Amino acid sequence: MDKTSSYLPFTRPTIDDETIEGVVQVLRSGWLATGPQVKNFEDMLADYLSNDLSDNLSNQEIKKKRIIKSFTSATAGLEIALQICGIGEGDEVITSALSFAATSNVIMRVGAKPIFVDVDLDTRNIKLEDIPKVITKKTKAIMPVHFAGLAVDMDKLYSYAREYNLRVIEDAAHAIGSSWRGKKIGSFGDLVVFSFHPNKNMTTIEGGAISLASDCVDEAKKVELHRWHGLTKDTQNNTDVVLAGGKSNLSDVAARVGIGQLKRLDEFNKKRRELVAVYYELLCKNSLLNNNVCLPAYPKETDGGMEGHSFHMFAPLICFDKLKISRQQFISDMQKKGIGVGIHYPAIHLFELYRKLGYREGAFANAERIGNTTVTLPLFPAMQRADVERVCETMNELFDGYSGRV
Repeated sequence: MDKTSSYLPFTRPTIDDETIEGVVQVLRSGWLATGPQVKNFEDMLADYLSNDLSDNLSNQEIKKKRIIKSFTSATAGLEIALQICGIGEGDEVITSALSFAATSNVIMRVGAKPIFVDVDLDTRNIKLEDIPKVITKKTKAIMPVHFAGLAVDMDKLYSYAREYNLRVIEDAAHAIGSSWRGKKIGSFGDLVVFSFHPNKNMTTIEGGAISLASDCVDEAKKVELHRWHGLTKDTQNNTDVVLAGGKSNLSDVAARVGIGQLKRLDEFNKKRRELVAVYYELLCKNSLLNNNVCLPAYPKETDGGMEGHSFHMFAPLICFDKLKISRQQFISDMQKKGIGVGIHYPAIHLFELYRKLGYREGAFANAERIGNTTVTLPLFPAMQRADVERVCETMNELFDGYSGRV
């Protein structure tokens, strides 16, 4: 097989010619760092998140757009969100035991302690009902993850936050374009952080953004300080440093990519939903596959259905024990057939850093099962139905071979 022409990766960004030409124009302009393109991108993202407000919020709320600040990564955005909430040494932040390590790493970086909670086996989202069990006097915030683009129960989440007087920092790295009961993630709530890494639903090459409520002007100013050295300027252009800020400002080059991507985000997400529907169809109707694959939860209509899910990725669980193979063997066999497969994610609490905090195997059964048996199948907008059929046919061929072994 000629893998250079037929290899199907598990993800691939879609960058159109108009965006490429736009980047060329930015490069020729001579203004490459933070400038007019960043402002334009942040304004467009604020508009995007406000698009559905007229149908879901009061007239007073409609007039208020979210404040958007962009960064070089969602990781930087999450860390700054913690900092502007005043979270630091001795504090605790409740978060999911299943996510990319950045989610909990940033908690450690500000000196606080991540308090993990298990996830639901089907939705892969944090078990909100377990949150009250781990709240202490040290608890300052909840950091949920909208896993794979499926929104957590926002009503229950914010009910707990109000009851226990906690900040909410939503890790929405997977969830740009997702919604909860008709309201876009990031159009409401406390602090919401998106990722624009190349494997996300839209990209700025590397990048991220935070969405704040319109009345959080003071916190937005703190975000600005943290992402640009803590520098201030007066009307005479005299500078001062008021806090030990870092440097995580987005470039105009990256922002111009984001502008092109944001224009097509709804189109991209629609295609992802269509492809996932084919995965569900083919994996469910094939008995060999259905008996050896545990599919992610199908979005509930009461919570927004398929239209509310942005499907950042499609990651079923595979019964490797039943098939008598290892995950690595399956991934290797798929690669030999020209199909890329990823792993998203191992359970965080079992990494060395978090074992040092006392976490061990058996602490979070669902996160550990998912971490041990998950695979990420190809999913990106340029794929066609035939690509999904190829993935499923290849899996069926491999499973049949595994089952036939003595």
